[in-house]
Amino acid sequence: MSTIVNIHQAKTHLSRILDEVAAGAEVVIAKAGKPVARLVPLESSVRTKKLGLLKGRIKVPGNFNKPLPPEVLADFEGR
Repeated sequence: MSTIVNIHQAKTHLSRILDEVAAGAEVVIAKAGKPVARLVPLESSVRTKKLGLLKGRIKVPGNFNKPLPPEVLADFEGR
């Protein structure tokens, strides 16, 4: 079952109404008693991550963790 609120109530209590919707409620907004909009919670769109997608396609050089040369480090540090 959904709650029906008029536009004035919706504007006055928007934060509270959104909290209710986020908690799973459905709210219908009416103008002059006629329903014009329905607020429903958004479905979560969490995607699972697939590890190793680029395995074998990227090559990390052997000196990857080696300290940077002094002139390159100076550029990063703004010297």
